[in-house]
Amino acid sequence: MDPNTPETLDDLLKKLLGAIPEVKAAAIVSAEGLPIASALPQGVDETRIAAMTAALLSLSERAIIEMAKGDFDQLYVKGSAGYLLILQAGPNAVLTVSTSPEVRLGLILLDCRRTCEKISKLI
Repeated sequence: MDPNTPETLDDLLKKLLGAIPEVKAAAIVSAEGLPIASALPQGVDETRIAAMTAALLSLSERAIIEMAKGDFDQLYVKGSAGYLLILQAGPNAVLTVSTSPEVRLGLILLDCRRTCEKISKLI
């Protein structure tokens, strides 16, 4: 890619998936639960993922306020087949990432944080 060409949101998602093989899917979702961009496996409904992400975000924000923990930054959910990560990507969007179970969380969170910074500049 030409370094002078601005990256698109789709480019950012493709780069994230390409950089870390354990990342299996990613989506950028508005705080209202609308899909903005996605790189999801075939058969996965991006509208449904966006709505669920918004619900998790809303519950997380309320819990953080209730427990006086500041502002929402990230949420991760561990399942038997991997992790679901949700990270704030500027004031109007969140990045949702699905990984395999063998992912190194420190590495993926660092890459996701960098991606979120780029997303916040584009949105």
